[in-house]
Formats: sequence, C-alpha cells, structure tokens
Amino acid sequence: MNQLFTRDVGIIGGCGHVGLPLALTFADIGLRTAIYDIDQQAVERVRSGVMPFQEEGGPETLRKVLGAGRLEIDSVPNRLSDCRFLVLIVGTPVDEHLNPSLSAIHRALDDCLPHLVNQQILILRSTLFPGVSAHIQHYLRDRGKDISVAFCPERVAQGFSLREFRQLPQIISAFDPETLCEVGELFSRVACELIELEPMEAELCKLMTNAWRYIQFATVNQFYMIATQHGLNFDRILHGCRHNYPRMRGVPGPGLAAGPCLVKDTMQLAAFSRNHFMLGHAAMLINEGLPAHLVELAKRQTDLRTETAGILGMTFKAESDDVRDSLSFKLRKLLTLECRRVLCHDPYWSGPEGVPLDQLVAEAGVYFVATPHAAYHDLILPSDRVVIDVWNFLGSRAQQSADVAGVKLDMVAP
Repeated sequence: MNQLFTRDVGIIGGCGHVGLPLALTFADIGLRTAIYDIDQQAVERVRSGVMPFQEEGGPETLRKVLGAGRLEIDSVPNRLSDCRFLVLIVGTPVDEHLNPSLSAIHRALDDCLPHLVNQQILILRSTLFPGVSAHIQHYLRDRGKDISVAFCPERVAQGFSLREFRQLPQIISAFDPETLCEVGELFSRVACELIELEPMEAELCKLMTNAWRYIQFATVNQFYMIATQHGLNFDRILHGCRHNYPRMRGVPGPGLAAGPCLVKDTMQLAAFSRNHFMLGHAAMLINEGLPAHLVELAKRQTDLRTETAGILGMTFKAESDDVRDSLSFKLRKLLTLECRRVLCHDPYWSGPEGVPLDQLVAEAGVYFVATPHAAYHDLILPSDRVVIDVWNFLGSRAQQSADVAGVKLDMVAP
C-alpha cells in the first residue's frame, strides 16, 4: 500500500448491507479498514461487536477483526484522509418520476470533501446510472481534488456477502490504466477472478444483470396470473414445463419480486434508454401488480369484508431482516381496504403491526404467504381457511425437491 497513508481502506456508508460485509472482508484479510457512517445507532452497534442485520458469518468475523484492531468505526469522516482507498456506498436511487437522482451522492461527497486528499482512489460500489462515474471524476476535479475514480460494483446476494465475495468474479473499471491496476490488486486479494470493463460498460453491466432477473421473475409471474385467472393449478403447469426438460431448467417459480435493487435498477435502465425499454416497464407493471392479483384470488373464495387476513412474512426475501421495498407492505395496504382486520408476522421483523404467529394462525380467516421463510415450512394451518400461497411453499413441502426449492427461494435480488 502507498506509504503516504496509515490506513488501507475507508468505507463511506460502511454500516449498511453493502458496506459492512465489504469492510469485514478487507479487515479479515489484514487490511487496516475504517468505516464512516452517519447512522449513529448503527455505528454504536458495530463498534460494540453487534451486527445490525443478518449476514452469514458476520458476527464471528466482526468480533475477530475488532479484536485484532483492524476495523475502526466512526460517525465522523476524520479518518478518511488517512486511507489510500475510499469506497463510496451510495448509489443513484430513482425519484418519484422514476428518474435517477444524484442528490445523495452529491451530499455524501460534499460532507467528505474536506477530508479527501490528493492521490487517493475513490471506488464507487453501489449501482449507478450510466455516466455517473465520469460525472464524479469531474465533480472532484472541479473542486480541486486530484482523486482517481473507479467503479467496481458489488454483485453478491444480501446475507451471503462474506462467502460470495470470494466465490464470484469481481468487475473492475477505471478511467486510467494505473488506477485500474491498483484496484485490481486490491480486489485480487479477495475475489477469485477479475473482469475488466470501461466504467460505463460496468455501470450498464450491473443494471442489465438486475433488470434481467426482474424480467425473468415478471415472465413467470405473468404466467402465474394467466393460469390462476382461469382457475388452473399453476404449480402443476410449471412442473410439467420443467420436469426433466433441460430448456426450462432455469425458470424460477412465481413470487413477490422485490427489494431495494430490482425495480430501481430496471427503471434506471429504462431512463437511460430514454424510456424505450418496454420490457422493463412491462416487468414493473406485472411484478408490482402481483399483490393486487393475490387479493383478487382471495376475493373469489371468501368475502374479505368480514374476514381477518394474516400475512406471513414482511421482509423482501426469505431468511432476511430487510423490509426495504418489500411488496408485503403493498399487500397489507391493499388488504386494509378490503378486510375487517389485517395481521402480520415475520420471524425477522418486529414492526408495530406485527403479532405472534400463534395469534395470526388462530385469528385469521385467510392467509397470504408473502415471504417463504423456513420458519413457516412446517406450519399447519386450519383446513377450513383460505390460503393464498403464490410460492406454493406450504403446498409443495412434502414433495418439493431441493433444487426446485432453491429456485423458489432465490426469487429476489442480491
């Protein structure tokens, strides 16, 4: 590492789902790592050795690197000037008009600007609208900072980052060969393989990856809606499509395709195409419309006006505590308009609307399996109640093979 700096890596926004696993990984391989995050509560938890979210291997690794003195956590950016590499964990969300917004990135850079020094390398990690990496390079230069910019997107599944950092290829990109070489040396200490792209190629690569997954899920969700609109058993149809038929092996099962990445990144790609990405717009309409379809299926079987509805699972994917952009909350809002009462449960979420599982099972007259948590796998529901289970998680548990179960549980974005 460059001798001008006393620390190796500084993670800006380092207590979240993207930043903290990366910080733990770097610290675990011996790099002197600093975290800066404005979330004071998360900073205190991490500093005390407590993971603020679910992450396989996270608690053990956090205790290890804290004990070794290789990880420092602050709610002020003072340590950033000592770091050779800075990793910015701030992306480009979409605004209320589904257009990318740079305001969060500008705020983060402006807050850190007094602590940034020449010869540092700033690595952009979150998903970006194409061209934003170049914009940030110019943004820093216009403010007198001789800092090189690289874009190296994260590509791991939330909750399994520590494992997948080492298993999956890492895309790297930069605006000059020297910077590309240095970020390559950094990530080669962790990743099994590096893929070199131009910055805008890398930006598009990340967007296209998530949009492709979102479109895949929309396709099967559309099939599900077509079949169930006609009263047909979609799971039998899907079994017929996939069973021992190699050309359908990769087709996922239906389910609520949600989370903080898929729809956002699909809409960013649509904006980049000047709204000519019709597949992306269609996918959004299908996936975002699935909760309403599930409510209609329930209304065919019972009078919801007199019923108590129970939603099983509020997080955006199974075995996660992350509720960001979860369609379970959209389902709850729709059911609130239709039902006498709505009860919610999730083993990883403790929101004010949540109730114990036994209370939900006892009091609900219609159940919606919104998130296929393992905790529900052996759940026995009264046979005289209505069950809306888009995942076929409960209905297929006796005969569901491990590979098909894996496809169903992998319905969400990394």
